[in-house]
Amino acid sequence: MIRAEFFTTLQGELLGFQIKGHAGAAKKGGDVVCAAVSSAAYMAANTITEILHADAMADVDEEGGMFLRISKKDAPNCSDLLKGFKLHLLALEEQYPENIHVNYTEV
Repeated sequence: MIRAEFFTTLQGELLGFQIKGHAGAAKKGGDVVCAAVSSAAYMAANTITEILHADAMADVDEEGGMFLRISKKDAPNCSDLLKGFKLHLLALEEQYPENIHVNYTEV
């Protein structure tokens, strides 16, 4: 199962995300859930770091997990993008509840 965790402030601002695991919806190379999550996560991370030039900590581990955390000062500039990414993952969770779970951690 893919576990997507969004980092939020007490006020609900999104400050980033962490994604771990594998969907297991199909064989490697044919898993549409993994492909959808991976593609959207890379688009979000690349836009935040390379287009918006936000102050961000970003990492991809050897197993394909991704971590991205922005500074609080960049939250307003990245808000719409992170909200859109969150909505995308929530829609996937609704459609594939056995393969992806979205939660939140206050930071």
